[in-house]
Amino acid sequence: MKYSKPALTFENQAQRLLDRGLITPNKENLTQYLSVVNYHRLSAYWYPYRRIDPATGNEKFAPDTTFEMIWRRYSFDRRLRLLMMDAVEHIEIAILRTRMVEQFTLLHGPFGYCDPQNFHPKLNHARLIREIDIAVKRSREEFVQRFQRKYNRESHLPLWMAAEVMTFGQLFTFFRFLHNTEKKQLSQIFYVHAPVMESWMHTLLFIRNACAHHVRVWNRVIPIRPKLPKVHHHPEWHKPVQINNQRVFAILTILKYLLAQVAPQSDWSIRFLNLLDEYDDISVKEMGFPEHWQKSPLWHSTATHIQSCDYGR
Repeated sequence: MKYSKPALTFENQAQRLLDRGLITPNKENLTQYLSVVNYHRLSAYWYPYRRIDPATGNEKFAPDTTFEMIWRRYSFDRRLRLLMMDAVEHIEIAILRTRMVEQFTLLHGPFGYCDPQNFHPKLNHARLIREIDIAVKRSREEFVQRFQRKYNRESHLPLWMAAEVMTFGQLFTFFRFLHNTEKKQLSQIFYVHAPVMESWMHTLLFIRNACAHHVRVWNRVIPIRPKLPKVHHHPEWHKPVQINNQRVFAILTILKYLLAQVAPQSDWSIRFLNLLDEYDDISVKEMGFPEHWQKSPLWHSTATHIQSCDYGR
């Protein structure tokens, strides 16, 4: 099929939504919103209210659908992404850019990452080094230029410097291909088994990129699903509440768990629950929150501070 839909002005986009039954007190305000957040992006938030007229096959909105309802979902998702990004930043810096670097350099020295023998043989080591070199060359950080001026016989940066210009993806690759004993040693610091930690870092890489590119997360099915700890080692992940690893609630629980290890002074979970309370018209069920989720030992101590975050909303 050939695509034949024409481009529409913001005014025509607003009129199309009104023609489909969207309720808003002011067309001019709707036009203004569409001029700052594009129609296609917002369509993900009105999709749950979309209906197909069986007589004509045309799209329409469910009865009583208001633009305010859609905008609140968009605003909630935006603030949720900012909170998640904040948590991922703490975790990325603490685990990958700090503890992993310290452990590796104490074992292998500041330039040990240049030796493929210090990694699992399945790593494409040449590619990783090439990507790190590119990141270093692109960097405008003063510490990079100062090191290269002073130590002009060195072709690479010490790992603790290189790690500061590496992407999350490169750091995850580094972690993924550590020797198993080293990966296990690092994971145990945070009371997580190595395969679980690896899967968590992979999922957080996806979440970090989704948040950075402003992708909808609040009711999304997670394509890179994290492993959950085994029930006989960590029953709190399974009883009395079973966590579904396909939805964002599992990610939020992982963030809360890891933040308790790397930033125990953080008020992140309180800020998150305050967000749920502020947007209490949005059902947490769509985020994968199980019924009676507040009874989970992983959330109970915080959730009891805010009792209005109900499952059925």
